Amino acid sequence: MKILIATDAWHPQVNGVVRTLTSLSRSAAALGADISFLNPEGFPSLPLPTYPGLRIALPTPGEIARRIEAAAPDAIHIATEGPIGWMVRAYCRRRKLAFTTSYTTRFPEYVAVRTGLPLSIGYAVMRHFHAASSTVMVATDSLRQELAARGFRRLGFWTRGVDTELFNPHNPAVLDLPRPIFMTMGRVAVEKNIEAFLSLDLPGSKVVVGDGPQRAQLEAQYPDVVFLGEKKGADLTTHLAAADVFVFPSLTDTFGVVQLEALACGTPVAAFPVTGPKDVIADHPIGALDTDLGAACLRALHMSREACRNFALARSWENSARQFIGNLTALQPSRTLRPVLGATATGTVQG
Repeated sequence: MKILIATDAWHPQVNGVVRTLTSLSRSAAALGADISFLNPEGFPSLPLPTYPGLRIALPTPGEIARRIEAAAPDAIHIATEGPIGWMVRAYCRRRKLAFTTSYTTRFPEYVAVRTGLPLSIGYAVMRHFHAASSTVMVATDSLRQELAARGFRRLGFWTRGVDTELFNPHNPAVLDLPRPIFMTMGRVAVEKNIEAFLSLDLPGSKVVVGDGPQRAQLEAQYPDVVFLGEKKGADLTTHLAAADVFVFPSLTDTFGVVQLEALACGTPVAAFPVTGPKDVIADHPIGALDTDLGAACLRALHMSREACRNFALARSWENSARQFIGNLTALQPSRTLRPVLGATATGTVQG
């Protein structure tokens, strides 16, 4: 099966969406699926408002159509709700081609935090975007329930996995810091709620791995916190393995792949009991969830690192890829999705 995934998030960005799509592509190939990406490469771009470190692509309808038709996919999946996602959606709607989408980022919450726009408006836009999708893929049951309550329809599962060969506990970085080390990793931005972690009264050291628009402010506000900047690949792995507790303070992530990455490194997780952590950690003895994040951090110190690693070993990207492909196969793509210039497609969509 030839699958085309449209995404506004792509390398060199370092985030859960990019890591998920990259891992999906590798694992899907082993299952006989050929995934290509319609991504921002080659399009002009502008800095994202309120986040100059990220750029937003400015695609044209003609180039979007050219790339889709050159790929001649059996199935189309839209991974993000940015300009590329909207234009691919419009292409499919005009030609009555079925497609799937995934809900991976809480844009209504992110926009509300940055601009004050009411959540009701953000969710109305997201409902409209995803209403045309044959299947809206979500990573967790709690997110499925939440979106269903907000009026989303045709929700299906696509869980996440972890590369347990890359993320492992074998060669932890040497960090000359007082123990215990509490570490968080990700985009240093207001929507990630990092300050909820930095403001805690904890023993030992606090470490932040990552970069973003809030870094300078937080470094000045919390001089005792160690900011290590962005890490990638094996360098990232060794730092996750060196931590005593991985702290995940986000209230807005839909899953949080980095939780699995930390667990694969043998590092227990402390988080708030919200969507994502509730589904990954739940009541497994691999981390602690609490509305008091400091209490969760202290409880997580006593979790078994071996149990964390074993938990991650059972969460493979192959299973995730198989689930993703299954959602597309159900659309009978060979008869409905292949765009042929001058021909009439038979696929239909609702919404």
